[in-house]
Amino acid sequence: MEVSGPEDDPLLAQLHRVQCPVCQQAMPAAHINAHLDRCLLLHPAGLAEPAQPRAKRRRPSESSALKQPATPTAAESSEGEAEEPDDGGESEDRESDDAPPTPSGARLLPDFPGARPGSPGGKGAGPRPAAAAAAGGASPRSWGEAEAPEEEEAAGDADGEDDAGRWDADAGAAAFGAPGGRPRAPAAEEVRQLLEGKPLADTMRPDALQDFVGQGRAVGPETLLRSLLEASEVPSLILWGPPGCGKTTLAHIIANNSKKHSIRFVTLSATSAKTTDVRDVIKQAQNEKRFFKRKTILFIDEIHRFNKSQQDTFLPHVECGTITLIGATTENPSFQVNAALLSRCRVIVLEKLPVEAVVTILMRAVNSLGIQVLDSSRPADPLSHGGNSSSESSVLIEDKAVDTLAHLSDGDARAGLNGLQLAVLARLSARKTFGKKGGQSYPPSRVLVTESDVKEGLQRSHILYDRAGEEHYNCISALHKSMRGSDSSAALYWLGRMLEGGEDPLYVARRLVRFASEDVGLADPSALTQAVATYQGCHFIGMPECEVLLAQCVVYLARAPKSVEVYSAYNNVKACLRGHQGPLPPVPLHLRNAPTRLMKDLGYGQGYKYNPAYSEPVEQEYLPQELRGVDFFKQRRC
Repeated sequence: MEVSGPEDDPLLAQLHRVQCPVCQQAMPAAHINAHLDRCLLLHPAGLAEPAQPRAKRRRPSESSALKQPATPTAAESSEGEAEEPDDGGESEDRESDDAPPTPSGARLLPDFPGARPGSPGGKGAGPRPAAAAAAGGASPRSWGEAEAPEEEEAAGDADGEDDAGRWDADAGAAAFGAPGGRPRAPAAEEVRQLLEGKPLADTMRPDALQDFVGQGRAVGPETLLRSLLEASEVPSLILWGPPGCGKTTLAHIIANNSKKHSIRFVTLSATSAKTTDVRDVIKQAQNEKRFFKRKTILFIDEIHRFNKSQQDTFLPHVECGTITLIGATTENPSFQVNAALLSRCRVIVLEKLPVEAVVTILMRAVNSLGIQVLDSSRPADPLSHGGNSSSESSVLIEDKAVDTLAHLSDGDARAGLNGLQLAVLARLSARKTFGKKGGQSYPPSRVLVTESDVKEGLQRSHILYDRAGEEHYNCISALHKSMRGSDSSAALYWLGRMLEGGEDPLYVARRLVRFASEDVGLADPSALTQAVATYQGCHFIGMPECEVLLAQCVVYLARAPKSVEVYSAYNNVKACLRGHQGPLPPVPLHLRNAPTRLMKDLGYGQGYKYNPAYSEPVEQEYLPQELRGVDFFKQRRC
């Protein structure tokens, strides 16, 4: 069965006529390629990119020809002419034969990059770019738009192109981008696959110092440590900072840099490693240094979990240079790291990340996942069921949600990234049940993560507090100093930081009792009664009801008049006793008790004047002879 082409049917020829993009001449679509080969030789400026090998053509199948009249290719037209001459086909074929040959058989109209055979079944993975669609007389479509198999096959046969010349959607989007110059956005399931199986905080670790944000004081461009790390001259370090500030990430960057300089990098965790594991690493490091002159960097995460004897294992090997030790800790190394080991390492203090740095990290993760940030000030219907453009992501997040997540993370990038991962996965899971809840048979085409989703995932602010660590002492010190300065508002804030962080209320109450005597003292003697009553109330009812009791006592003590007269005088007494040279002076005899005859015979109690027995003031010395005239309320020295 012969299939007539556009040469035989004037109507089909008219329907399949296209315009040359170089010379603007209209012609049948079957001869556009041959015409462009000749036209580009005459107009070299139209050649936009180097020519690539021409894709192999294939005759249209009989089934596809029956579905829609096909336009034969230039090669097929010449074959048809040999079998059955035709006036229209002969003139058109002669025009093709007169075209000058291309060098080395190359096609002057460049093939689009990324072209490859389609998916099984002879159908391309996605629509073609605009130029290829124009050659076939079809209008360009969005990359994400689905296409019926019959229409796709007919369009491929109409312009004489087989599946080898058809664009793959992923490769095409990556090469040319979606309309508007933007890459093809991932679908919701692709985002789910990226998030499942591994924490986002671990996936987003940067590999270079240029991407390490928020620690400019420690590893900024002008710092000494930055210069040493870039030169691969890594000294022994103790990285000290709160959780999520970048200690492990900085070690990861050092590890990547070490691989480039053939430096061995070994990672151990003090939570699971034993002393034998450390000794094995040190033994291997000795062999590497002896036989291959190769350095070894040993990273110990949570080094404060090693006891003093385990930390002593590193001492000789760090000192002689067998290993370069990098330890990470959230605890104050002055208390948790051996002093001898601390003197052989440089302490790098990493601070809590500012909100701006956390926002930068979160936006980097959002962009890497292909999630679109939605401007909350712009009115839109992000959950529209209509087909969305391929350049617009199927997963969106409000810009307010990113800002809220950064603030709730409290400077912990790990908490922020994990919160983002949890919120997105929760919305993707809820997308599956949307149809059942809303009475629809299909889920929405786009998923929106809102500010409320982020708050619901974290429940409350991520508060950095450790009841046994340095933050415990930092907060109680801030509370004490705020009450001493009569700032009741600041005192309440630090009280809330401690209680919300899980502090024992009885510990706070004990500190208030101390404050009532130390800082308020005789200026308001009832303050001590108030503090003791608060302690008893906390003991009776516990948390969370005792929060109000503590708050009341804190405000009372902050607003009370202050006097450190007693506290200062007693400190003078202690200083006198500790600074005394020689034996302490004895108690004067007239101040001694004499319960027995022997003690009375020795002079105990002789000359003592019983004050109630006198109506006038009694002149009597109560200090030892060496301290006569000393007033501890006015002077410190004895």
